Amino acid sequence: MENEEDSVRTWSNDSYRYPRRSATRRYLISAVVGIVIVYLLLFVKLPFFIFMPGTAEEIKPMVTIAKGSDIEKGTLMLTTVRVADANIVNYLIGLVHPYEEIQPKTSVLKKGESEQEYSQRQEYVMLTSQASAIQAAYTHAKIPFHISHEGVMVLQTLPGLSGEKVLKPGDILLKVGDKEVKVAQDLLDTLKGKKAGESIPITFMRNKVEQQATLALGALPLQEGEKEARAGIGVVPADMQSVKADQADQQVTIKAGEIGGPSAGLMFSLEIYNQLVPEDITKGYRIAGTGTIETDGTVGPIGGIEHKIIAADREKAEYFFAPKDMTYKDGTQISNYSDAVHRAEQIKTKMKIIEIGSMDDALKFLAALPPKEVEKSKK
Repeated sequence: MENEEDSVRTWSNDSYRYPRRSATRRYLISAVVGIVIVYLLLFVKLPFFIFMPGTAEEIKPMVTIAKGSDIEKGTLMLTTVRVADANIVNYLIGLVHPYEEIQPKTSVLKKGESEQEYSQRQEYVMLTSQASAIQAAYTHAKIPFHISHEGVMVLQTLPGLSGEKVLKPGDILLKVGDKEVKVAQDLLDTLKGKKAGESIPITFMRNKVEQQATLALGALPLQEGEKEARAGIGVVPADMQSVKADQADQQVTIKAGEIGGPSAGLMFSLEIYNQLVPEDITKGYRIAGTGTIETDGTVGPIGGIEHKIIAADREKAEYFFAPKDMTYKDGTQISNYSDAVHRAEQIKTKMKIIEIGSMDDALKFLAALPPKEVEKSKK
């Protein structure tokens, strides 16, 4: 018995060691928590866009004319706004950053429009803006030209209709039924009188590859003033057209990369004009600007001009062309010029803001500028 008692040991709480959690488990939990936090902060998108200064880019390399002049001593620049999806981190930064702007996505996207469709719409309006810029420049430079219709682009598909299953934003409709589609009205005329449930063959182009499909017609949403739904394939169409010079060596080609939107119209028209005429309208100055352009040269307002002022200042622009302040018939005011001046004063730039209402205004201002004196290097 004594041996048995001796073999029994007693332990105090002080001497007992509880089992340790393995280091591997602790590290694993910490890593998982860290990954979740990073994911929430950076990768979960919020329903907002953040607008901030973009770039000021030289236009000359984007414009090609076979017979164009090459005497530009200064620089004409378009300006952009950078748009980012909001996450928790950049949203919080945007709240306190003086030169960033937060807007809900619903204020930017049209009703029922996806972000892909918005991007496609921006690409389309950039193409139409370029066509308007070419036409305005040809008109001012007295270059004969004609308009060529090149099909209909799909800007948006309507949910629940056959077009949504087959077509994508950016596709070009070439033929519907037996009829070639040159303008959107051709599509409407072909479908007129047809009933929901009927089928129709289409030919379209995607990524320069021609494709064919047969779509079932469905009932389109009623438009204002309509009592009976029309049959259709469920797309929002937009005319594609190009401006062709009568002489091939005066044809303008524009390659603007991924820049979207219509706001570079004015600056494109000035660069094109500068390559079509013998004199250099820049006279050695660095000139940035923004504004939509109509075929007659009228300059229209744009968004985000405060951000473009900063972008132009970073690239040492000496003059900035800003669309004039406008008041519409319904009382809506768009103060591009005033907003540009205010932001220029905020950042204390030496760049001068010039109010522009038309291409003629810009050309008259440039014509009145004295040639810039070239600084001689010191010896």
